[in-house]
Amino acid sequence: MYENLDIITIGESLIEFSTDRPLSFADTFTKFYGGDTLAVAVSALRSGSKVGYITKVKNDGFGEYLLDAWQMEGLDSGQVKFADFQNGIYFTGQKNNKVEMQFYRKKTAPSTLCIDDIDFDYIKSAKFIFATGFVQSLSLSCRETVREVFKFARKNGIHVGYYPNFRHTELSRDEAVEMFEEVKDYISIIFINTKDDLIFETESPDNLITKLADSQLENALIIKNGVGIWSLDRTESSYIDMIQFEPKDLTGYTSAIIGAYISSRLKGDSRIDSLRYANVLGSIQASKTGAIRSIPKREKVMELLGKYYG
Repeated sequence: MYENLDIITIGESLIEFSTDRPLSFADTFTKFYGGDTLAVAVSALRSGSKVGYITKVKNDGFGEYLLDAWQMEGLDSGQVKFADFQNGIYFTGQKNNKVEMQFYRKKTAPSTLCIDDIDFDYIKSAKFIFATGFVQSLSLSCRETVREVFKFARKNGIHVGYYPNFRHTELSRDEAVEMFEEVKDYISIIFINTKDDLIFETESPDNLITKLADSQLENALIIKNGVGIWSLDRTESSYIDMIQFEPKDLTGYTSAIIGAYISSRLKGDSRIDSLRYANVLGSIQASKTGAIRSIPKREKVMELLGKYYG
């Protein structure tokens, strides 16, 4: 019997090396970890939720680092498996007031995740399951795993969250649409940042809702100069403007907002209060360097909530 969890995310873990200098000039980097679903997991965890993470790592020094770091974080990594492929790595720096990134993520351990690695009793222990389109795109086995886990979760009354996060450099729009079509009927809530959307080709929330109207989706959280949540039956919507701040590193920004929102809603907070909480957390995260190490804990977010929202 597994401990009851609030959220389980499935995805890709990476070793992150970050610096506030251009990559060409930097001679020292700060080591941490990254990955879109991992950022969602840690954001929810630091917001007070019980969170599990499913991935695969290589059993080497970096793999040992990841497992030790997740244990210290309080992340349930009991379902993390080992693979003979390397752990993915990426470097992030600052050049001309912009973030520059270099990834080394081909044929990595997370891409070997398959349906046989999933303990479905563990999935049953959660209230909410989350994965991204980017995880689907890692390999055919990852694609199948996301689909089957989502299908199982929906059948068993578990909420399912999905952030497409497809990359133009990784695959075509037709491929992205095909992967979304495979899972859309199992999703409870979709998270969309209009700046990185590859599927819907519109920045209008109203048009997005229209395009999603024929699915089984219940809600859409859309990031566009702010954060909004829409019921797809159009009976309810809430929107708040983005907090004005000077972003330093937007790596992981959307994932941080997603994890914060999910955590807040699972605690029983209202939609608008959850949007406010996520908005503040995202502004803190993006004002510092590093996708995950910059995510604040709930106490810090609560300190600033009153400043922005009274």
